[in-house]
Amino acid sequence: MNKLFKRLPLAVAVSMAIPALAQAQETRLDSVVVTAPAMQAPLTVTTDPKAPRQPLPAHDGADLLKSVPGFSVIRKGGADGDPVFRGMSGSRLSILQDGQEVHGGCGGRMDPPTAYIYPESYDRVTVLKGPQTVLYSAGSSAAVVLFERDIERMMEPGWSMNGSLTFGSWGRNDQVFDAKAGNPDFYARVGATRSDSDNYEDGDGKEVHSFYTRWSTNGALGWTPDDNTQLELNFGRSDGEAAYADRGMDGTKFEREHVGVKFDKRNISPLVQRIEANIYYSYIDHVMDNFSLRDKPTAAQYSVNNPDRETKGARFVATLTPAEQWMFKVGADHKDDLHTLRALQGATPPDYSSVSRAKDLGFERYGLFGEGTYSFDEMRRVVAGLRFDQHEAQDYRKMLKIDVNGNQLALAPNPFANETREENLKSGFLRYEQDYAAGAGTWYAGLGYVERFPDFWELMRATPLIDYPDSVADARNFENLDYERTTQLDLGANWAVGNVSASLSGFYSKVKDYNLLRWGTVGMTAVAQVRNVDATVYGAEADATWRFAPNWSATGTLAWVHGKNDTDGKALAQQPPLEGRVAVEYNDGTFSYGGLLRLVAKQDRVDVGSGSIVAGGRDIGPSSGFATLALNAGWRPNKATLLTVGVDNVFDRTYSEHLSQGSAQISGYEAVNNEIINEPGRTFWLKAQIALD
Repeated sequence: MNKLFKRLPLAVAVSMAIPALAQAQETRLDSVVVTAPAMQAPLTVTTDPKAPRQPLPAHDGADLLKSVPGFSVIRKGGADGDPVFRGMSGSRLSILQDGQEVHGGCGGRMDPPTAYIYPESYDRVTVLKGPQTVLYSAGSSAAVVLFERDIERMMEPGWSMNGSLTFGSWGRNDQVFDAKAGNPDFYARVGATRSDSDNYEDGDGKEVHSFYTRWSTNGALGWTPDDNTQLELNFGRSDGEAAYADRGMDGTKFEREHVGVKFDKRNISPLVQRIEANIYYSYIDHVMDNFSLRDKPTAAQYSVNNPDRETKGARFVATLTPAEQWMFKVGADHKDDLHTLRALQGATPPDYSSVSRAKDLGFERYGLFGEGTYSFDEMRRVVAGLRFDQHEAQDYRKMLKIDVNGNQLALAPNPFANETREENLKSGFLRYEQDYAAGAGTWYAGLGYVERFPDFWELMRATPLIDYPDSVADARNFENLDYERTTQLDLGANWAVGNVSASLSGFYSKVKDYNLLRWGTVGMTAVAQVRNVDATVYGAEADATWRFAPNWSATGTLAWVHGKNDTDGKALAQQPPLEGRVAVEYNDGTFSYGGLLRLVAKQDRVDVGSGSIVAGGRDIGPSSGFATLALNAGWRPNKATLLTVGVDNVFDRTYSEHLSQGSAQISGYEAVNNEIINEPGRTFWLKAQIALD
């Protein structure tokens, strides 16, 4: 713990010292979140990303989502894991940042979209389960996740700010600052985050190659001439570095720059209730190498990869109310996405900046959508939506890699160079909702259908040239890799009466032409082929909270998913095991105490070698179950200040998540190649927050 208090930013330290007596009449900080709030609307979970969480999340969006029942993370070490919901990952799970679709740059998912999300800089995170909305993006068969910032028109000139400091084991040191100021006509918002951690140790005291440093800045300027109009320019920049235990390279640059313009107009007429429009631009410049953050492997060349990704998008939505019982949202969106790469090897560290970039894959999409609600009365309603998308992808690669004698890769002409493929795809859903018990609860049943175009990572693996010992005969290529078709039934209910609240959601899904990857190696290089299979996936999430005494509450959650590869008659790869959580909390408004027991079952339903788009992301074998205990305490001296402390993995258990990656052989570390990566051992943490307005 000797590194806990290094690099303390002056601005946040001073903010923490400001007396919160005169400015904090209405501000209230949340206590520790150990499980996400229960569903308060059908298929919708909303949580506060600024609230302290246990177990302590890393800097990124994926680790925050772990607290939502149904989410898992493909772990790579300390940070930048890949989120999984109901056993589905990649582009089946859409991630939006203030209305912008976010994509990573690395062909091996070193930087999934959530690696560029710094959760505590947002005001709200919303998870929309299942293919039960068409408003936000195409192909969202698993869920949509919205990271959003709230801006309301100020009634009088003023300002507000919030900040936090987090310190923990393994040199963990986070700082967050956010401030808003303005008057009824104009506002400005600025924010910054920084997160730093050293390598962690597992329960056996083994060090894991997992350190990282990440930072971000964001800002917005807005015009609010009246209560119904908002025009905003928003922008941001982030960067950092991260060490990975699962692969032969680390990330030395994660630069992202983005800018957007949003317009929002409400109460235009009895028919047109609202118009929303936004345009955005995002650029990711990512660098990975095998020498900057680790010792260069013996007898290996220095290697550098520098992918980048440029994304431009726009969206328009109009909310219409033609009659009292009707409400429609209709709109259109567009996205243009280009990926390039430059990769070098040499006997000395290569200068990648001197080499021209080469385009590999480009995507363009145009979408039209409409979603409507019809209310029979105050208790019953029907919600339905349709979406049509025109997709286009172009393969710019002139050369592809071919296996030479089973132990090395060489370049060969790409038979699909400069080819373009187009698909016109559709999605839709129909859902019935009914309140019951005098409005104390709601039950629902929905049927959804999604056609998902292959994403960048799947098309990159769709090559006919790689042939390794475990190759699959029906591997697909750029031209014939089919799009997925998912048909899913969603059922559920929520209920809240007195001191008890609960929710239950279940789903049953049939996936036609599921894109499944098969991983292998050629020499020391991980390679994959992609094929289409049919799959069946079903499962459920449940949560319940009981306030059993004054200031006391107990919460339990359960998440379960079962996936089957129908084509091969075996388990669907990369499916998380059954997981339950039980939390007990005391909170009297000033002091709080809590504990979290996490119980994870074994997973023996595996398809060894098959998996996801994460580099080497495959089932390694069955995994054991485990249980961990975490404890926390908090003190709220006033409404503006919250101090929380905690210890995760109290008994210093040595354990690993089923979806963890296999480790790479890294000089100076004890892990054996393909040995599953263990999670951190006993971890202490302290968090201080302040919020003034």
